[in-house]
Amino acid sequence: MRTQKSVILLATMSAFAFSGAVQASPSPQTKGQSADASNCWGVVSAQLAQVEGGLGEHSSSQTNPRLGLGNVARLFYDLGLIDNPTVSDLGSLLAELDEYDETACPIQ
Repeated sequence: MRTQKSVILLATMSAFAFSGAVQASPSPQTKGQSADASNCWGVVSAQLAQVEGGLGEHSSSQTNPRLGLGNVARLFYDLGLIDNPTVSDLGSLLAELDEYDETACPIQ
């Protein structure tokens, strides 16, 4: 199972270019507040940025094309790993896989 999680996480990370750190602004939401389940990608990204200290550059700034978040979400949906082919569901999946207690969506 850990190998499968690693493969999924690596596949998703291939959609990004993490060549340079970009500081994310703190999320206004905390574990005690509710999060809109349709924005799980933004919620989890902000939480991860707080834990890791930043995120990489957007893939559009790279010379090599990337798969893109929407395409990764559709791929994971086709593989039966997420319930809906949405970036929000992809964010929820990654929050489960990253093994950080600080990342969760929707926040409960």
